[in-house]
Amino acid sequence: MNYGYVKVAAAVPRIKVADCKFNAGQIEKEIIIADGKGVQIIVFPELCITGYTCGDLFAQQLLLEEAEMGLIQILNNTRQMDIISILGMPVPLNGMLLNTAVVIQKGKILGVVPKTYLPNYKEFYEKRWFASACEVSETTARLCGQVVPMGRNLLFETADTTFGIEICEDLWAPIPPSSSLALQGAEILFNLSADNEGIGKHAYLRSLISQQSARCIAGYVFSSCGFGESTTDVVFAGNGLIYENGTLLAGSERFSFEGQLVVSEIDVEHIRTERRVNTTFAACHANCAPEIPVRISTEYVNSGDLNLTRTFEPHPFVPQGPVLDERCEEVFSIQVSGLAQRLVHTNAKSAVVGISGGLDSTLALLVCVKTFDKLGWDRKGIIGVTMPGFGTTDRTHTNAVDLMTSLGVTMREVCIKDACIQHFKDIDHDINVHDVVYENSQARERTQILMDIANQTWGMVVGTGDLSELALGWATYNGDHMSMYGVNSSIPKTLVKHLVKWVAENDMDEASRATLLDIVDTPISPELIPADENGNIKQITEDLVGPYELHDFFLYYFLRCGFRPSKIFFLAARTFKDVYDEETIRKWLQTFCRRFFNQQFKRSCLPDGPKVGSISISPRGDWRMPSDASAEMWLREVETLERFVVKILSFIVLSINLLIFFLCLKPFQPAVQAVQKYRRLLAHSP
Repeated sequence: MNYGYVKVAAAVPRIKVADCKFNAGQIEKEIIIADGKGVQIIVFPELCITGYTCGDLFAQQLLLEEAEMGLIQILNNTRQMDIISILGMPVPLNGMLLNTAVVIQKGKILGVVPKTYLPNYKEFYEKRWFASACEVSETTARLCGQVVPMGRNLLFETADTTFGIEICEDLWAPIPPSSSLALQGAEILFNLSADNEGIGKHAYLRSLISQQSARCIAGYVFSSCGFGESTTDVVFAGNGLIYENGTLLAGSERFSFEGQLVVSEIDVEHIRTERRVNTTFAACHANCAPEIPVRISTEYVNSGDLNLTRTFEPHPFVPQGPVLDERCEEVFSIQVSGLAQRLVHTNAKSAVVGISGGLDSTLALLVCVKTFDKLGWDRKGIIGVTMPGFGTTDRTHTNAVDLMTSLGVTMREVCIKDACIQHFKDIDHDINVHDVVYENSQARERTQILMDIANQTWGMVVGTGDLSELALGWATYNGDHMSMYGVNSSIPKTLVKHLVKWVAENDMDEASRATLLDIVDTPISPELIPADENGNIKQITEDLVGPYELHDFFLYYFLRCGFRPSKIFFLAARTFKDVYDEETIRKWLQTFCRRFFNQQFKRSCLPDGPKVGSISISPRGDWRMPSDASAEMWLREVETLERFVVKILSFIVLSINLLIFFLCLKPFQPAVQAVQKYRRLLAHSP
């Protein structure tokens, strides 16, 4: 199963200007290497068989004949390979010369795509030698003894995807041909280029490709001329770039003196999902009425077993490197702006926040402080309420008090123990039974206190629950689930931690910083169960529902990408292979699927709150789902996944056991038990 991935490559061979035989040999070499790596489609630079910088040599008949002979050489020497190759060469046609991309597979030419836009300014003089695709009425060309389809509107269909082609300057046009190709169904776009270098040009080029791949919701594979092209007036650095919907997957080394091959996998399944969700894409197709394409079927490409070269961030909500600071500042600013508008609109005189000494309430308090400062309001209008209960530890309580004190907000403390004890008496609940009634009663008592204090002070209850908790339903219905404005509602737990740490390191005095950093290091817990004999937190959230880094990973690929459980498991197993074993990942994936569906009723009545990233589960925004939707299909796939994993492991143990047996050694007992389990599974599996 390839999970929708198509392996592509951008090749930048070393060439010699006007030496077609040499260039053909270099191209062959890269094709052979790529085929060995399981590449399905490979693209080469513009006019790679001749070299782009031939100048007036393009008028020489010998050069054109040798270019065709070079193509014949490549066809003959790669005819046993499944790989599809896209090559650049000049093609004469009825007294004209075309700058083309030639698509080949298994010794056959599948089609010829001529360049549409010919640069004829500054250092470029392409109209001196070539005619544009706009000037050609023919729909076929004779090349290497084959009559093949020709046109800028060719779409090539494989078993896994549909792709289209444009050439260099086409990308720089106000409306690139790739836009029309994408609207007609091209999921991967290939560009053969002879892009030369200049100060700042490379960054602009990458931005251009990124934007075009994002605008078209497509993969984009770019290959540009490198070492060997003439440096009479310009220099070619050799750019091999692979993008997917705006994101760079792989890139070559610039200014290399050797040939390069850049390989990655484009997730066509993800592209299709994005296009289905983005209704503007379909609307554009209807309104633009692009040229009707000519569809060309390719032969099957046997890609073998999926061997992903691309990697995935374990924390997809948390950017890596220097951009993290920028992202944290932007997220924090969105939260502040959202809360400020709500406070001003409602004429609120106070902001009431329950402060537990945990991550979420800390972030909400910091947002309130920043909002009040920006509005020019006195911080005393922020009422932080600590509400010790049966599970409150000295560590979290101390951190809550110290933080409120250092920030200069109004502090109130209301112990909920007596009220909960009375409540347990009223409903005839045994206080020694620490069940869901015991826990949720405390959460609802705290919410009632906050709401009443807000009424007392003409204020607003600021919610603290985050995206991860809401996705899992890890909140008490009509308890901490409810507020008047939830500032953290679209921020996942993995990002909350980084935000608090960022504020501590960038915008706090020494006392507040120390408290904040200790809060970051405190185990995540609702503290609804009494502490252990040493006074430490006994109820660890991640022991009960699973690691938040896994759940955030699941959530991202489930909501943002629409992936099925088996694909999410496949990616998680690769990404967290050194952290969690496959059985652990499968267990928590099952928990995620079950809880996400079962807890939708809580999300259907969420308070207002600002969207800060690409994902929100607000019922008024990104995610609208019936509360009684069935999770059966998703859970069934996870269950099937479990069986598969067990079978594989059992088969491995069986093989080892048989090897030991044939070596005349006594089979060890665990292996025997595993074999028996394997047989039972086989007997009961579909």
